Amino acid sequence: MRELKMVGLDADSKHIICAIEDPGERFRLAADERLRAALRGEPAPPEQPQLDIVVTNMLSPKEIQAKVRAGASVEQVAAASGSDLARVRRFANPVLLERARAAELATAAHPVLADGPAVLTLLETVTAALVTRGLAPDRLSWDAWRNEDSRWTVQLAWKAGRSDNIAHFCFTPGAHGGTITAVDNAASELIDPDFDRPLRPVAQVAHVDFDETPKPTDTPPREQPVHTRRGKPVIPAWEDVLLGVRSGGQR
Repeated sequence: MRELKMVGLDADSKHIICAIEDPGERFRLAADERLRAALRGEPAPPEQPQLDIVVTNMLSPKEIQAKVRAGASVEQVAAASGSDLARVRRFANPVLLERARAAELATAAHPVLADGPAVLTLLETVTAALVTRGLAPDRLSWDAWRNEDSRWTVQLAWKAGRSDNIAHFCFTPGAHGGTITAVDNAASELIDPDFDRPLRPVAQVAHVDFDETPKPTDTPPREQPVHTRRGKPVIPAWEDVLLGVRSGGQR
């Protein structure tokens, strides 16, 4: 092992210049805490463990809006990317309004049936279908999002008893409100004019027989009027009426 001799410090005083017997060869040693501790006779400090840094996938505003426009919620985007919820919501709000507007326009579109577009709108058709099946149409939830082919998927959610139901449609904007086509069976059942199976089973009403004729009740015999020998009825006197005496002397 060759011995080094300290020559001095460099210009910035951050390194120690050392040399060997050959004055033409010199060495530079960093004057860090480990060296200072060694010169003081102190034990070297333990090395700081390397921390596992989780790099979050910070999405750009355009990426956030693209994911929300495709149907993701604000919470889903924030959780998947590790982004701040308030930041995602700030850029997502305009797209959420766009989705709500598309869903509203889709309710005014006309469902496409076997013989062409229906006269009634989607909202009118769905309302009539639910009312016919004994369901309340006042708690419908509409949503829409844009697919990769730039077409809108419309979702209708409603409750039937304790069950949650969802139907999906494809909305094509156009003249006179555009058109709507069913995507799944639930949507087909709602817009099919010949579909008569109830969406929710209804308990049958107990049959009550109303054909039984009531038994005749016995009526007291009608009292025949008292006649005179000539066939004319006898008119009782006033005092006989008060005393309950008939003109013929009977009580």
